[in-house]
Amino acid sequence: MTTTSNPPTMLEARPRPGHGPQGVLSGSSPTPTAPALVDITIPVYNEERSLELCVRRLHSHLEGNFPYTCSITLADNASTDSTLAIARALAGEISGIRVLHLDMKGRGHALRTAWLTSPSPIVAYMDVDLSTDLNALGTLVAPLVSGHSDLAVGTRLSRTSRVVRGPKREFISRSYNLLLRGVLAAHFSDAQCGFKAIRTDVARQLLPHTTDDAWFFDTELLVLAERCGLRVHEVPVDWTDDPDSKVDIVATAVADLRGIARISRDLVNGRIPVAELRAALARKPLEDDGGAARHRLFGQLMRFGAVGVASTLFYVLLFLGFRLVADPQWSNFAALLVSAVANTTVNRSFTFGRTGPEGVLRHQFLGLLVFGIGWVLTAGALWGIHGLGSPNRTIEVVAVVLANLVATLVKFLAFRLWIFRTPAHHISTTAEADK
Repeated sequence: MTTTSNPPTMLEARPRPGHGPQGVLSGSSPTPTAPALVDITIPVYNEERSLELCVRRLHSHLEGNFPYTCSITLADNASTDSTLAIARALAGEISGIRVLHLDMKGRGHALRTAWLTSPSPIVAYMDVDLSTDLNALGTLVAPLVSGHSDLAVGTRLSRTSRVVRGPKREFISRSYNLLLRGVLAAHFSDAQCGFKAIRTDVARQLLPHTTDDAWFFDTELLVLAERCGLRVHEVPVDWTDDPDSKVDIVATAVADLRGIARISRDLVNGRIPVAELRAALARKPLEDDGGAARHRLFGQLMRFGAVGVASTLFYVLLFLGFRLVADPQWSNFAALLVSAVANTTVNRSFTFGRTGPEGVLRHQFLGLLVFGIGWVLTAGALWGIHGLGSPNRTIEVVAVVLANLVATLVKFLAFRLWIFRTPAHHISTTAEADK
C-alpha cells in the first residue's frame, strides 16, 4: 500500500458568499471554481412520497443555518417508482444538488459510491426521513473542519440525547451496541444512527476495505476507523422514529450478526490490513493501541460466549451424526473432542488475542486437558439418565447440552486464569501506553 503523508490539521472553512467567517450564510451553492466544503449524501429507495418534502426542508436549513458551503447528493438505489425522476427534477430546480443513480440496492453501496466520487473534502450522510434534528449538523461537521477528528457520528444513546421511539427498537439498538462493545471492543455508543460525517481523504483510505453493501456498512466503517487509531467524535442528537420506516428489523439484526462474525474473522486472519492502513494514515503503531481492551473480563466473556454458542451447535450436530453409527458415550466423546479442538483454536485468537505459531501445541494440549473435564461431566450426565431408564434422543441431547454449559464455565475460567493468562505487568504496560 502506498504510504501517504499526514492529512492537513485544518480544512479551510469557506463561508458562504456575502458573509464573514462567523456569519450565517445565505446561499447553499458552491462557487464555480471550488467544490462545496461538505457534501451530504441521502440514500433513497422508492421514496417518491417523502423525497421532495425532505430535500426542500434540508435545503432550507442549509441556506439559513449552516455556516459552510454545502452540496447534496441524492443516491438512488435502484428505485422502481418515480423517485429518480423527482430527484432529477429537484436537481434541475435547486443548485448544489447532484443525482447519482445506482443499479443495485443497499445503503452501504450507495454511500461508498457517492463518497468515493465526491470532490468535497468532507462527506456526510443522513436518512431521507430526517429523523435526526438538523440543528446537530453544524456540531457534527465542526470537529472535521478544525482537524480535531477524522470521523463524526450522531448517537441516540447518550444521556443528553432526546429520542422518541418504541421500546422494541430501543432494546434492540442498545443490545446490538452492547454486543459490539463486548465482541469487537468498540468504543462508540451508537453504530447505526443515520447521521455521520468523515473527512474525504480518510474515507478514500478506508472505504476500499469495507465490503458490506447494506446496513452493516456503518458498523464496519466505525470498527475499521477505531482499529486504525482514528479519532471518532460522537454528537448526542435529538431523534424521532419514523413510523413509516421500511427497515426489516429481524432481517437487519440477522445480517448484523453475520457481519460481526465476518469482520471478527477478517480482523483475526489479516484480510483487513490494519497495520498498513495505520501507516498510511500516519497513526501511532498498532502495538501501542487498544491492547488492554483485549484482556478486559466483559469483552472476553462476550467473545467466549459467542464462540461457545457456535461451538455448542457444532457439538450437537456432531453428536447427532455420530449417534447414527455409535452408542451415546462414544458419540459424545468423538463430538466433544472435535469441537474442543475447534473451540480452543477460535478462542485462542478471537477471545484472547493470541496469534502466530508460538505456543499453539501447548495451548491445544492444555485445551485437551480441559476437554477431559467436559467429557467427564457430559459422560456422567449420559450415564445418569441411562441409569434411570431408556431415554429418547431429545432427552440425551438436553442432558449433554446442560452438562456442556457447566463444562463451558469451567473452560472459560481455565482459559482465562491458566492457559491464556496474560501477566499483569503486560496489561498495565499496555494500558499505560494507551493514555
